[in-house]
Amino acid sequence: MGTPPKRLQKVLVANRGEIALRVIRACRARGLVPVTIYSDADRGALHVRAAAEAYRVGGPEPADSYLNIPAVVAAARRAGADAVHPGYGFLSENPAFAEACAQDGLIFVGPPAGVLAVCGDKAAARRRVAAGGVPVLPGTDPVDDRAAIADAARLGFPVLIKAAAGGGGKGIHRAARSEDLPGALRLARSEARGAFGDDRVYLERWVERPRHIEVQIVADDHESVVHLGERDCSIQRRHQKLIEESPAPRLPAGIQEAIRNAATAAARAVGYRNAGTVEFLVSDGSFYFLEINARLQVEHPVTEMVTGCDLVALQLEVASGAPLPVHQEQIRLHGHAIECRISAEDPENQFLPWSGRIGQVLLPGGPSIRTNGDLAPGMEISRHYDPLLAKIIARGSVRDEAIARMAAALGEIVVTEVPTTVPFHRCALAHPVFRAGEYDTGFVDVEWQARVLPGGGLAALAAAVLAYQEDHRPPILPPQDPTGWIQAGRREGIA
Repeated sequence: MGTPPKRLQKVLVANRGEIALRVIRACRARGLVPVTIYSDADRGALHVRAAAEAYRVGGPEPADSYLNIPAVVAAARRAGADAVHPGYGFLSENPAFAEACAQDGLIFVGPPAGVLAVCGDKAAARRRVAAGGVPVLPGTDPVDDRAAIADAARLGFPVLIKAAAGGGGKGIHRAARSEDLPGALRLARSEARGAFGDDRVYLERWVERPRHIEVQIVADDHESVVHLGERDCSIQRRHQKLIEESPAPRLPAGIQEAIRNAATAAARAVGYRNAGTVEFLVSDGSFYFLEINARLQVEHPVTEMVTGCDLVALQLEVASGAPLPVHQEQIRLHGHAIECRISAEDPENQFLPWSGRIGQVLLPGGPSIRTNGDLAPGMEISRHYDPLLAKIIARGSVRDEAIARMAAALGEIVVTEVPTTVPFHRCALAHPVFRAGEYDTGFVDVEWQARVLPGGGLAALAAAVLAYQEDHRPPILPPQDPTGWIQAGRREGIA
C-alpha cells in the first residue's frame, strides 16, 4: 500500500510550449507555484513568461537543454521545487530522469523508473501484458538482422519493424517483401539509435489499415486503476496523430467494453502508476495491444472534455501519494469531443515541417471550444523542436455537433507567414468517410495524399459549400486538375 500523501507547494515544469503552459495553469489552479526551464531558443517563450520563475538549462539543441538531466535536476534544486512534471516528450518517459529526481528527493509526476523501463521496452511490455491475458499481435522479441529474416518469413509479409525503445512514431518501418527487409532494418535501427540511443528492433505482423484506438488510464499507489474511456487516433501521418476524438465512433459496444477492460488489465500487468495511455489496433472485429505510453498524451484534452476530469490535477494528486479521488463507476462520458493538432507543416508537401517567424495569429473561441497552445504573433518556430503550434478541441452533445463546432473554429483560425495543417483539417472534417466515422489509419494516404475526394468534383464542391455554410464565408473552389479530378486546395486567408 502507498505512503501518506506528501504536501506539494512548488512544481518544476520540465518542458516547453503548449504542454508547459497547460501544466503551469493546472498548478496555479491548485494553489501550487509553477516554475519552469528554458533553452536559449526559448528565452522569450510564453511558458517562460507564464511561470513564477524560469531557469536556463542550456543551448537550443534538446540534448543541451530539455534532455539534459543534470541541468534539469539542478534547476529544480535551485528553485526549491517539491516535484517535477515532465509533460510529454523529452524526458517524460526516461527512467534515468525519474530515478535522478527520486534520488534528489523530488516527486516525479509520472510512473516510477521501474515502470518506465518496462513500458519503454516495447517488447518487454508486450510480454507482460500478454501474460496478463491481453491480446497482442504475433511478433518477436528484439532480433538481430539474421534472426529477423527467419522470423519475418514465419510471421508472413508484410511485417512491421519497430524500435524496442520507441515512441512518437519513430523507428517504425514496413517491409512488404523479403527483399525490402534489409533496407527497412537499417532505416529502423538508424532512426532508433538517433532518437532513443538504442538500436534494438523487433518485428510485428502488419495489419492492413486498422483503427488506432487508445484508452486513458490513471492508477494510484493504493492498487486502484481506472479508465476514462477511449479515443480514436486513426488519422495520422508518419505514425503521428493529426485528429483525435472521444468516444471512438462506430466502435461496437462489445469491442468498446473489452478494450477498456483490457487497458486496465494491461496497467495492472506492468504495475502502472499515474496517468498513461494503453494503445490498441482494431481490425475485423478483433483488437490487439500496441503499447503503453507512460505519460500524459498530447490529446488528453478530448478525454477531459467528455469526462470533466482534469488529468493534470489527477497526476499531481496521485504523485503526492493520495488515493484516486474517483472510482470507476463515477466516471461517465458525456457528449463528444474532437481535437485537431495545428502544426507548422505543409500538408500539400508530405506534411513537411517548417521553421520561421509567425506573422499574424487569430485563434478561435466560443462555447465548447478549447484552445491549448503557446502560439503568438512574431513567435519564432525553431527547427530544434516539434512543430506543434496549438490544439483546438471542440465538444458537442453528439458527434455531429462537435464536428460542426470544430469546422466553425477552424474557419476562424488565421496564421500567416508559415504553412499549417489547417487546410488538411478542414478537408478531413468535410470528408464523407470522416463524417460517417468509418476512417482508419489509411485515411491520409488514401484520401489526402492522393488529392482525390470520393465522387471527384462533386465531393470537392460539396466540401467547399459546406465550409461556406459553417463559417459564412464565400467558398474558394479548388482549381481544376488537368486530369479532370478536383484537388483539395487551401482557402484564402487561412494558413
